[in-house]
Amino acid sequence: MKNKLVMFSLLVDDYDKAIEYYTKTLCFTLVEDTKMSETKRWVVVTPGDSGSSILLAKAANDEQKSRIGNQTGGRVFLFLHTDDFSTYYSRLKSNQVRFVREPVQESWGMVAVFQDVYGNLWDLIQPAT
Repeated sequence: MKNKLVMFSLLVDDYDKAIEYYTKTLCFTLVEDTKMSETKRWVVVTPGDSGSSILLAKAANDEQKSRIGNQTGGRVFLFLHTDDFSTYYSRLKSNQVRFVREPVQESWGMVAVFQDVYGNLWDLIQPAT
């Protein structure tokens, strides 16, 4: 039996703001944007051909709104791998992405930590070969 995680939801406050950030700033691809009702859309982005994607889910109530940007209690939440750290890091810097930990070479690869538009922490990683 083979299992794999293909999608997870990320709470956002506004669909269009989230699409703009993830596609323009982080250079992700918009896979789907389907209107489900007057207030709900099915918005999916992907960082590339990894087979995983993110459902940008607009917070629907006060409890969900309170979790935007801090779904993990302040820990790094997302781990984004790249095969060209310096180019992608430079692109993110030029797109005004806020890095909270600058790049460090570890035994397992190069890593830096950035905040997305909502405050979620991401590890940007180029694994060691």
